[in-house]
Amino acid sequence: MPHVPRRPGAAARSAAFLVSGALAVTALAGCGSDDQAGRPAAGPDVASAARTQVKDGGTLRWAVDDVPQTLNTFQADADAATSRVTGAVLPSMFRLDAQGRPQENPDYLEKAEVIKTEPKQVVLYKLNQQAVWSDGREIGAADFAAQWRALSGRNSAYWTAHNAGYNRIENVERGKNDLEVRVTFAKPYADWRSLFSPLYPKDVMGTPDAFNEGARRKLKVTAGPFALDKVDRGDKQVTLERNPRWWGRPAKLEKLELTAVPRDKRPAALAAGKLDLAEVDPGAAERIAYAARDKGASGPLAHGPGAGVTSGEALRSWARAHNEDWEVAEAELEARAKTRKAVRKYEKEQTGLNGFVVRKSLEPAYTQLALNGSSGPLADERVRQAVARALDRDKLAQSVLKPLGLPAATVGSHLALSGQAAYADNSDALGKQDADKAQALLAEAGWVRGGPLEEKQQKPKTAGGKAEGAAAESDDGTYIMGEDDQKAGDDAKPGDAAPPLLGPGPLAAAQHSALLHQADAAKVRSAEREGKHAGDAKQGAAPGAYAPKGTPAPQQAAAKDADEGKEGARAGAASGQLAKDGKPLTLNFVLPSGPDAEQLQSVADRISTMLQKIGVRTDITKVDDETYFKDHIAAGDYDLALYSWPGSAYPATDARPIYAKPVPAADGELTVEQNYTRVGTDHIDQLFDQAVGELDQDKERSLVRQADERIWAAAGSIPLYQRPELVATKANLVNAGAFGFQEPSYEDIGFLKPGAKAGGSPAEDAG
Repeated sequence: MPHVPRRPGAAARSAAFLVSGALAVTALAGCGSDDQAGRPAAGPDVASAARTQVKDGGTLRWAVDDVPQTLNTFQADADAATSRVTGAVLPSMFRLDAQGRPQENPDYLEKAEVIKTEPKQVVLYKLNQQAVWSDGREIGAADFAAQWRALSGRNSAYWTAHNAGYNRIENVERGKNDLEVRVTFAKPYADWRSLFSPLYPKDVMGTPDAFNEGARRKLKVTAGPFALDKVDRGDKQVTLERNPRWWGRPAKLEKLELTAVPRDKRPAALAAGKLDLAEVDPGAAERIAYAARDKGASGPLAHGPGAGVTSGEALRSWARAHNEDWEVAEAELEARAKTRKAVRKYEKEQTGLNGFVVRKSLEPAYTQLALNGSSGPLADERVRQAVARALDRDKLAQSVLKPLGLPAATVGSHLALSGQAAYADNSDALGKQDADKAQALLAEAGWVRGGPLEEKQQKPKTAGGKAEGAAAESDDGTYIMGEDDQKAGDDAKPGDAAPPLLGPGPLAAAQHSALLHQADAAKVRSAEREGKHAGDAKQGAAPGAYAPKGTPAPQQAAAKDADEGKEGARAGAASGQLAKDGKPLTLNFVLPSGPDAEQLQSVADRISTMLQKIGVRTDITKVDDETYFKDHIAAGDYDLALYSWPGSAYPATDARPIYAKPVPAADGELTVEQNYTRVGTDHIDQLFDQAVGELDQDKERSLVRQADERIWAAAGSIPLYQRPELVATKANLVNAGAFGFQEPSYEDIGFLKPGAKAGGSPAEDAG
C-alpha cells in the first residue's frame, strides 16, 4: 500500500461510487458498551462460507505489489508480500482476529501463558503434538531458542531490522517434555504474545549466513497449510502449493499464485482472466460496479472512452473532420480511430469484469496529518495545536469514506484502532475543532493579522516538485479547488451540481457518491477525448481534488488580483493573513505526486481551506513518490505532510519508536528513529517504558492510553481516518476479500462448488 511506513515488528498490512446494498459493510458484534475500545468501524468482508460448500482444488491468482525481495520477515526490506507468504507457510503462535486482537493459534498451540512473574517473568508454551516441519521434525524448543538468539541483538553478524521483545529474553529452554517451551525474561515484557510469530526453523535462524542470505529467496522447510514451490522473478510470481505434511484442516486450494501486478494494470488483468483476487483503487472498483449494472444491457456504454461527449463537442469534431485543411481533418480522423479502438478495448474489458465483485472494509491503518515540530512556526506547540484545532476531522473522513459506502468515522487514537484492546478516543486531550480557540492560540504565539510583511520572493521548485500557493495558480494552469474559488467554501464539493448517474430506490446512495466524483470523471473524459483509454487516466482520486489539467483559475479572482495589485495584497494580509516579525504564517505542505496519491491531494486541499480560515497559508509542494519519504518525511524537509501508519496489536512495543523524543547523536544530529514529526516528550517515553513492562493487561492499556493523551496534546500528528480497503474478487471466491484486521485462514480460501452459496463459517465443519 502506498505511503504506509512499516512499523518496527509489524507488517504493513483507494471508488468512485459503489452500488449501495451490493457491497454492504459487515458489522461486528462483541464489545460491551463499557469497553472503551468499542468495536471495529467495519468488519471483514470475505464472503464467509462453510468448508463443505467449497470445492477441493483449483488455483487462486492473487495480485501483490511486488515479488518480495526477502522471505525473512525480520529483515529491513521485508514487505507486505513477505508477510503474505510467511502467513501461509510458517507457524504463528498468535493470530489477529476480526477485532485486531491476538488469539492463540490452535494449529500450533494448546496453550501459552505467563506462569511466573517473580522473581522473573516466565512464559510456558504448550505445543500442538501434531505440529511438525515439512521435513518431519517436530516443532520445538530448538527453533524457539535459535530465533531468540538471532533476534536478541547480541550478535551483530545477524542483519536484523529490529529486536524488540527478543532483547528482553534471558533464556529459552525445553520444558517437562518436547512439547513444552519455557521462555524466561530478564525484564518483564507485556507484549510477549508478539514473539515467535512467525516462527522460522532453526536451520534459518541458526547461523548468520543462513539468516542473512538463506531465507531471502527460498524456504526449504516450512510448517503451514501451504509450502513454497518457487519464486519466479522473471514472471514476477511466487507459487505456493499444498503442504502434504499439514496436520490441520487441509487447504482447499491446490495452489496459490502471488503475482506482481501494478495497481493501474489490475483492471485489465482481472478482465483478461489473469487474476482472481486483487486490491484495487476506487476507479477500478467503479468499473466493476458499472460492469455489474450493465450486464445484459444493449447499446453503447454510458461511461468509458467516448462517453459524455456534449453535442457541442460532437459538432466541433465533425467540423474538424471536414475541415478544408487536410492536416486538421486527418488529425481529427486519427483521433476518432483511436477513440473507437479504445471503446472496443474498454467494452471487452467491461465484459470480463462482470464476473467480479468488490469486497470492502477498512484497512488496519490510518492516515494522519504530520506536523514537523523541529523548526519554523510549528516548533511552537501553540501553533501546532492551533493547526489541529482548525481541522474538521469529521468532514475529512466523510470526504474519503462516505462516497465508498464505508463508515465515515474519525480515528481517536494514535496507538490503536477502534476495536483493538488499547483503543480509546483520547482526542479531547487536544480539544475539538474550534476556530476561535485556534486563532487565540496563534495570537498568544505572536502571530497577528495585518502586520507588515517583508517582500516575498517567488518560491523555487524543489525536489522534482512544484511549489504552489494554497490559493494560487500552479505552473501548468491547474488550480486547487476550494481555495482558488473561495465562494464555495470548504463545505462545497466539486460535482454537487452533476446529474445523477443512477436511479432511485436501492441505488440512491450511489447517486450521492457519483455527484462527488464529477471532477474525476471530467478528467477521465478529457483523456478520452484525446483518444486515451479510460484506464490510462489517473486512478484512485478522491472527489474534488483538482480540476482537469489545463483548467484556468477563475478569471474573476485573477482580474481582481491584477487590478488591486500590492494594495489588494496588503488588504488581504490585514484581513486574514497572519504575520510575525515581518514574515507571514506560511506552511510548506509536502505531498506525493503519483496517481495513487490523488486521495491525499484531495484531503490536503480541504485542510488548506480550513487553515486559510484562521489565517494560515499553505504552500503545496508535490514531489515524486520515490523521494517522498526518504528525501522529505524522513529528512524533515516539510512542515505539513500526509501519510499513514499501520495499526498494531502491540502498541507499547511497536509505537514507541514513532513517538520517542528525538535525542542528539554523537555527531550532533538528532536520532529520530521513526518519529518523523520530531515531536516528543520525556513523559511520553516514560509511559511507553512503563507500559511495555506491565504484565497486568488492564494497567498496561491504561498506560498506553495515557501516552496517547500526551501525544494528542503535543500535536505532532493528527489521526484523521482509517484507510479504505477495496478488493476485487471472483464472484465464486469465498473466505477471502477485504480482511480488515483479521489475518487470513489460507486453508479455508477456495471457490464455491457448483450451485453452492456463501454462508456460514469455515469453523462450522472440517470438510
